[in-house]
Amino acid sequence: MYINRHQKAAAECGGFHLYKQYFLIQLKSAMQYKTSFFLTCIGQFLVSFNVFIGIYFMFQRFHTVKGYSYNEVLLCFGITLMEFGLAEAFARGFDSFASIIGNGVFDRIMVRPRSLILQVLGQRIEFTRIGRMLQAVIMFAYGLAAGRVDWNLSKVLVVLFMLAGGTALFSGIFLIYAAICFFTLEGLEFMNILTDGAREYGKYPVDIYGKRVLLFATILVPYACIQYYPLLFLLDRGKWWYGLLPAGGFLFLLPCYVLWRIGVRHYKSTGS
Repeated sequence: MYINRHQKAAAECGGFHLYKQYFLIQLKSAMQYKTSFFLTCIGQFLVSFNVFIGIYFMFQRFHTVKGYSYNEVLLCFGITLMEFGLAEAFARGFDSFASIIGNGVFDRIMVRPRSLILQVLGQRIEFTRIGRMLQAVIMFAYGLAAGRVDWNLSKVLVVLFMLAGGTALFSGIFLIYAAICFFTLEGLEFMNILTDGAREYGKYPVDIYGKRVLLFATILVPYACIQYYPLLFLLDRGKWWYGLLPAGGFLFLLPCYVLWRIGVRHYKSTGS
């Protein structure tokens, strides 16, 4: 029993050390071309800034959207954009999984005595998403400063919980995308509806799109649990337990992982 626990602890430390090495390698690789890196970061910032401008001009014409003010929408979109940016930065390996299978890299991954998920995560870390994250932080900070949220410790913790749960949710969607690639050997573009589409629609609280969309975003893919319901808690419009619902993002990882395991068992190698 003692040996098994010791071996398990050693494996966990080894996994952390391996991911640290992946992280440093990817960082050094990104810094080899500093001009390209910073220009890409600026590009990411400007793309998100374009969406911000769209929201700004819309609220110049319509001062509220289904009862939500401009500052409240900025809080909502800022959190959603940070969640997506974190997932896209650190779970990008799953989003580019089709190429990992196609060029035979996954065959090499499978023969290594380390976690498959950990190795795929380490294949690609997008540091250029810092630009998008910066835009999200600016929007959130502005909404925070200009809004009327009565902040306290519980609400700060709920915001952090939203970020963690949202990152887990979007990472789970990337994991589903990767699992499907085991059967198709190529990426399916319709999955972008659940990732990039969710990021775009997430600039407003989910309930403005109607009851059916809210039901879908609560039960099937729980976007509302990491955006709409906890936002109501922050704005003092919802019940106290709405602040606990970002846990749905972590629960969503369970079926995603099951689908991943089914895909791994189905995988027969590309032969390359």
